[in-house]
Amino acid sequence: MSQVELREITKETVRDILRLKVKPEQENFVAPNAVSLSEALFEEKAWYRAIYANGEPVGFLMLFDNDENAEYYLWRFMIAAPYQGFGYGAEAVKLLIDYVKTRPNAKKLELSYVPAKGGPESFYLKQGFKNTGRVEHGENVMELIFEE
Repeated sequence: MSQVELREITKETVRDILRLKVKPEQENFVAPNAVSLSEALFEEKAWYRAIYANGEPVGFLMLFDNDENAEYYLWRFMIAAPYQGFGYGAEAVKLLIDYVKTRPNAKKLELSYVPAKGGPESFYLKQGFKNTGRVEHGENVMELIFEE
């Protein structure tokens, strides 16, 4: 199994993260990393990390980390096209879940996805998320409730 890590993005590594792209048919499902990092600059509750596998940058994730209201929301998540299908995404989600469980009063992790053919719904279902039936901004909301 590969060694997957969530690493802080530095001035030395930011260009590598900006170069990561999903498959062309997935571009409607997640914003480019440049957009995500730009949004993070203006949102103090954004917690973001590069996803590395075996020392190579393979993806990006960003969490809306609102510990005041115990709201934890997977805001962005991507694995670059050449690195999909190797289990890196599943490992990164597990690491994120482990992190969120350390946050104050964390009882669940939420996310939303674009409901479309080729979308990420099946991936998130495999990670244990369940559809809530809620729709926000045209995206279906899922949640993972943590065991007590």
